[in-house]
Amino acid sequence: MSIATSLLYEFEAQAAVTRRFLERLPEERLTWRPHERSMTAGQLALHLATVPGRVVHAIEKDEQQVPDFGEFAQPTSCDEVMRALEASVATVKELLPRFSDAAMNAPWRLLAGEKEVLRQPRQQFLRDVMLSHCYQHRGQFSVYLRLMNLPVPASWGPSADEPPLFVQAEALARPREAVAV
Repeated sequence: MSIATSLLYEFEAQAAVTRRFLERLPEERLTWRPHERSMTAGQLALHLATVPGRVVHAIEKDEQQVPDFGEFAQPTSCDEVMRALEASVATVKELLPRFSDAAMNAPWRLLAGEKEVLRQPRQQFLRDVMLSHCYQHRGQFSVYLRLMNLPVPASWGPSADEPPLFVQAEALARPREAVAV
């Protein structure tokens, strides 16, 4: 299996989990924030939705300038967040398989002007930012959901609100018993 295919399998599985988290955000809570220095729930949701696609675009070249980490965009609707997630997932599915193992092992650089601030194999950058960075923000988003008193979806294992996904899948696969009336 190629490196790109392996990363894509993990990404697709985790994108489905991320979708479950983002679907929990109510429209009226888009501008809610747990602290004055925190992103709003909408900003965090939109960031979580768009990072994968932006990261895959970034690695199309061998280097990129450090992005502007200024103000995060504030979505106007939950539909905007979900459309952004779908576009990001589509971008990853389209672009990631194009990378050979040689390209995945080749160095990728992040620059601040002429200064190199990061140099690592392309696959490591994808793992660090497209995957691990998103897992970190999904965990952050789970805290937002909890503080808004909303049910937190299961991810790797159970949450206080749901059993692990494999248990949910097993329950759905079981035939329902007929109920006598």
